[in-house]
Amino acid sequence: MSEDPPNRLAPGLYLVATPIGSARDITLRALDILAAADVLAAEDTRSARRLMEIHGIALAGRPLIAYHDQNGPQARPRVMAALAEGRSVAYVSDAGTPLIADPGYQLVRAALAGAHPVTAAPGPSAVLTALSLSGLPTDRFLFAGFPPPKGGARQRWLAELADTPATLVMFESPKRIHRLLEELCQAWDADRPAALCRELTKRFEEVRRGPLSDLRDAVATDPPRGEIVLVVGQGAAAATDQDVVDAALRAALADQPVKAASAAVATELGLPRRDMYQRALDLKKAEE
Repeated sequence: MSEDPPNRLAPGLYLVATPIGSARDITLRALDILAAADVLAAEDTRSARRLMEIHGIALAGRPLIAYHDQNGPQARPRVMAALAEGRSVAYVSDAGTPLIADPGYQLVRAALAGAHPVTAAPGPSAVLTALSLSGLPTDRFLFAGFPPPKGGARQRWLAELADTPATLVMFESPKRIHRLLEELCQAWDADRPAALCRELTKRFEEVRRGPLSDLRDAVATDPPRGEIVLVVGQGAAAATDQDVVDAALRAALADQPVKAASAAVATELGLPRRDMYQRALDLKKAEE
C-alpha cells in the first residue's frame, strides 16, 4: 500500500471496531479510517500497530496515543485537544467494538460535551458473535458484562438477572468460569439452556451447548482456555406464555419423538428442558 495519505477524513472522533480473532474480519471502512485519520488512539498501541502492519497501513508519523481506563484522565485532554484543532481521531480498543466492555465511554462523553462529531465504524463484536452461535433466542438479549468479583455486588447481580426476559450474554475468564457456572446452577435453574463460546473467530474456536449443569460438569473435567463468552437462555419466570409454548411443542411433536421435540422447543424458547419434557408428555397423553 502506498504511504501517501488517502483522502482526508472530516474532523471528529471515529470509533473503529477491530477483529476479535481473525485479522481478516476487519471492514474496508475501518481500514480506510485507520489509514486516513490525523490522530490514532488505542487501548493497546502494540495491538494497533500490529493490526495496521498486517493490513499494510503506515503510521507515517501520525500521533498514536495510548488511551485506556487507567490513563484516561491523563490521555483524554490530548485527544480533546486534537479534536478542538479540527483533526480526525480514530479510536480502537484492544479487540472488538469500543465501549462494549472496553474503554471509550468517558472519551465519547467528553467529545459530545465539546460538540465534536462522533461516528462509529461497526464491525466485529464478541457479544453478537456468541449470540449468533449459541442457538438461543436472539430477538431480545441483554449484555451483562463481567460478573462482579465478590461479595454482595455479585449476589445482587445474580438476583437481578435471574428472571430477565431475555437471553443473557456475559464475559468471564477461563480461571473463573467454573465458579460462575456453579453459582448459576445454584441460584438459577440448572436446566437453563446455555452456550459457552471460547476463542471466537480464532483457530481453536469452540462452542459448548447444553444445560447450565452440563456445562458446569464439562468445565470441571475439561477446563476451557482463552477468552470466553457465556450465553444463557431466559428464566422460567420470564417464559413465553403457555399458549405459545404449547403451540411450539405440538408443532415439534408432529414429526419428532417427545424427547427430541421438548429439547428443540426448550432451546428455541430458552426454557428449562425438564419443564418442556413434562409438558410434551402431558400434551402427547391428552392427544392419545
